[in-house]
Amino acid sequence: MDAFYASVEQRDNSDLRGRPVAVGGARERGVVAAASYEARQFGVRSAMPGATARRLCPELLFVSPRFEVYKQVSAQIRQIFAEYTPLIEPLSLDEAYLDVTENLKGIDTATQIAREIRAKIWEQTQLTASAGISYNKFLAKLASDFRKPNGQYVVPPGKGLAFVEGLQVGQFHGIGPVTATRLNQLGIFTGADLREQPEAFLVQHFGKAGRYYHAIARAEDHRPVQPDRLRKSVGSETTFAQDLSDFADLLAGVEPALEDVWAWCERSGGRGRTLTLKVKYGDFQQITRSRSSTAVFDSKAVLLRVCRELLEGLFPLPKGVRLLGVSLSNLNTAERAAGQQLTLRF
Repeated sequence: MDAFYASVEQRDNSDLRGRPVAVGGARERGVVAAASYEARQFGVRSAMPGATARRLCPELLFVSPRFEVYKQVSAQIRQIFAEYTPLIEPLSLDEAYLDVTENLKGIDTATQIAREIRAKIWEQTQLTASAGISYNKFLAKLASDFRKPNGQYVVPPGKGLAFVEGLQVGQFHGIGPVTATRLNQLGIFTGADLREQPEAFLVQHFGKAGRYYHAIARAEDHRPVQPDRLRKSVGSETTFAQDLSDFADLLAGVEPALEDVWAWCERSGGRGRTLTLKVKYGDFQQITRSRSSTAVFDSKAVLLRVCRELLEGLFPLPKGVRLLGVSLSNLNTAERAAGQQLTLRF
């Protein structure tokens, strides 16, 4: 979906259409969860501090997120996908892989299927979507960015290698800014540069991920589309209006995130064996602290005790804390997930 959260807000409020919009927290400590294309022209991006976004775009309009609405629209779009294939692998509320090799309507080409799906999404939701079409997930993901917004792009068999070799490594799905910088420091700037590196060299510098980088540089990705993926983690986080440094304030500050995580446990029946505390200091330095158990954490009281112990281990604090998050992983649950969307509190 194109600028999904922001597009839903513009659809539902005519005063926002054609104007730069950010979904998220407007106050100084808020964070941008999504930005409209009008806002992106000014450099506004998701995960950007609200104050920074406001400096880049003084006319920016902030809107509080409505996650329940986004979930409802996402489910509506998922129903459209299901008319064409049962092989749907959701990545988040606004993105999914579809395997249409043997589609339910007997349509010959994935290009035509993508065109029909995008048209139905517009007809039923008045929202635009873009599609990447190719013979594996890596290439389809890359292609999905090439004609945004409201377009589609095809990388056909036989053209994958040429498509990949001309891209900067920072454009590769699975290679973030930090890894891209490390690759650049090694003299690797493009897909062609990456393809020249032996697998052993990449593993030496990047561990197991090096094997993945070696494969995608050759346009290889054998991962199947996996419908109904098991959720790997659940989490929530809170950004504070002011930096916190007192232990009692931090413990109180982490409780809303913990409540969100336990509410998911209660709804799903799921439990986890690893609790991770995310801490972001006032200067945006971020650390995590985790605790694992051989048995699942089976009550909110246990989770709170572990959070308390992890917080105690941070003292004396080197500086004030602007954000705390809690996530639960190593889940023992049969629940299937549409994605790993965090709850963000502003």
